[in-house]
Amino acid sequence: MTMELTRTLPEKVLPRHQERQAVVYVRQSTMRQVTENRESTRMQYGLADRACGLGWRREQVTVIDDDLGRSGSSALDRPGFQRLVAEVGLGHVGLVLGIEVSRLARSCRDWHQLLEMCALFDTLIGDADGIYDPGTYNDRLLLGLKGTMSEAELHILKARMHEGRCAKARRGELILGLPRGYVLKPSGEVALDPDEGVQRAIRLVFAVFERRRSVSGVLRYLVDHDLQLPDRVRCGPNKGDVCWNRPNRATLSDMLRHPAYAGAYAFGRRHYDGRRRLPGKPHSGRTYLSDPQKWMVLHQDVLPAYIDWSNFERNQRQMAMNRSRHTGVPRGGAALLGGLISCGLCGRRMFTTYTDDGREARYVCHQLATTYGEARCQSISAWPVDRLVSTLVLEALLPAAIEVSLQAAEDIELERRQLHGQWKMRLERAGYETALARRRYEAVDPDNRLVARTLERDWEAALTAEQSLADEQRRALAEEPERLTQAECDAIRQLAQDIPALWSSASTTARDRQAIARMMLERVEVLVVGETERAALVCHWAGGTVTKHAFTRPVRRFEQLEHFDKLLARITELRSQGATAQIIADALNADGWTPPKKERFNAPMIHRLLQRRGLGTTRPIWSNNIPRRHKSEMTLQEYADRIGAHRQTVYGWLRRGRIKGRLAKVGSQRVWLVEIQNSSTGICTGESS
Repeated sequence: MTMELTRTLPEKVLPRHQERQAVVYVRQSTMRQVTENRESTRMQYGLADRACGLGWRREQVTVIDDDLGRSGSSALDRPGFQRLVAEVGLGHVGLVLGIEVSRLARSCRDWHQLLEMCALFDTLIGDADGIYDPGTYNDRLLLGLKGTMSEAELHILKARMHEGRCAKARRGELILGLPRGYVLKPSGEVALDPDEGVQRAIRLVFAVFERRRSVSGVLRYLVDHDLQLPDRVRCGPNKGDVCWNRPNRATLSDMLRHPAYAGAYAFGRRHYDGRRRLPGKPHSGRTYLSDPQKWMVLHQDVLPAYIDWSNFERNQRQMAMNRSRHTGVPRGGAALLGGLISCGLCGRRMFTTYTDDGREARYVCHQLATTYGEARCQSISAWPVDRLVSTLVLEALLPAAIEVSLQAAEDIELERRQLHGQWKMRLERAGYETALARRRYEAVDPDNRLVARTLERDWEAALTAEQSLADEQRRALAEEPERLTQAECDAIRQLAQDIPALWSSASTTARDRQAIARMMLERVEVLVVGETERAALVCHWAGGTVTKHAFTRPVRRFEQLEHFDKLLARITELRSQGATAQIIADALNADGWTPPKKERFNAPMIHRLLQRRGLGTTRPIWSNNIPRRHKSEMTLQEYADRIGAHRQTVYGWLRRGRIKGRLAKVGSQRVWLVEIQNSSTGICTGESS
């Protein structure tokens, strides 16, 4: 019985193959095929019996079915195929069985990788037509042709499906997904959403855009009125139900540029570019074609419309005009860092706003506000930031800094020479490998094609590697900055002497300063510490240097100062010691305190603060310095405190003539003095000067 079985075995199956495992690889492309094409799956599992018929014991047969429901176009998402290649590479497999080549791989890259491994480790490959030895020329040629045909078949299938889809799209019958506000009837007809609330919300979006002419205006309107956008659930147990979602800028932009709302059927509005695809993001690499002439299919007046086509085109023009194309270049305005400054809290780019007819500028971060209608992230006046950055720029351009930069340029030149030497050695090594491969190919007997083909491939690979290395070197040299000449170095030193004067010169425009800042800075981050006067600046300079700086910004009120409690305690302490406003101001300036808006404290500022905090007395702190004609003369505040009235009330009596007084000059100030005539009534009269 054993002798009869041995005679029926293929001559390629040898005992050394039967000592190892036989692997049966099972795969179906989709889960639908797994559930519906059960006969194919059953036939693939039946290959285990065929392995036993070829002389393998049942315990030696391994079935790999990890790739059921996975496409064979790539090995990246096929753990079963990767496991198969690993087992072959470890020398554990004597036979690989598949119902056909396409089950193992639909890509020549993956297929030839498996063939190389099987040829190297003496592994047979079997399908429904027979057993093949990849180590022999004829079998290797046949298996290569089968792999090529399998890959071509996949491309043919994809091409047929794509052409069918395009043909259906040209007829306007391909519905891949309807925008919100539309439904697909069982008959295949597209209709407006039967829910009137949905239709009203969709029409409201276009009506508001007609008035406000911007996506941000529509978003602000919806957020201010707490309105949401409708949509229907696309999948799951609640498929088809209406859901209301929070409005956002991306959704509104898609609605306003979708031609279906104008009654048009369009296909091919997006173009796919594989070079822009990001790893792990299957929908990346797609770009939107704004020109309708570039769309593959456009049929107007075939769908129920919310707006007419002329309105749609007008909306597209309006959004194109609204779209900012700012990429960091100067675009006018007095702000130095417009387009360069970013928020230290969220990392987004801050925008520049102008008030007072363009004379006052602020850096504002309102990305979250424009996208989701939330509160602004932070804002800061532009002049303290610009002043600090201007100082840093001028310091960087000082002659000493220029000398350091020139010395650094020389160091970079030395490093560049070393790199050039490395490139030269790499190119020489690649040239030697190419010459060696050429000599080996030329030395082989032309009739020995098995060896000649291998040596020819080695020569071609060496040529390709040498050419790639040369191209890489050219790209690296093209990206290197040019070396400064001696005349350019001398010109830079001369200009460095005049830069501070040129910076503040009246002939230097804001655009010139912005251009200088953009050449020296890549990005500037600003962070405001709460509502206090403290802020931090991070400058990312050209070349990779990062510097951090703390500065003080102007605030509106004393209460916004970070150490206001300590400041108030110090003022109260000085006031309790009988110090005047001027003495308190001098003491605070000496201690290093700064007011919210100005650089130094003064007496009127201290007086107003004391009055606002309720720290005033019956006699103002500066009243002792007022020259008086009689002892009975007193100021309006002193008189108001004496009779228990408010100072403004007493001043109103003075303006209406109920009481009389005179103006006394104290330094640069003028003070009203009144003289008491009748102590019982408290009404006083006096001379006015």
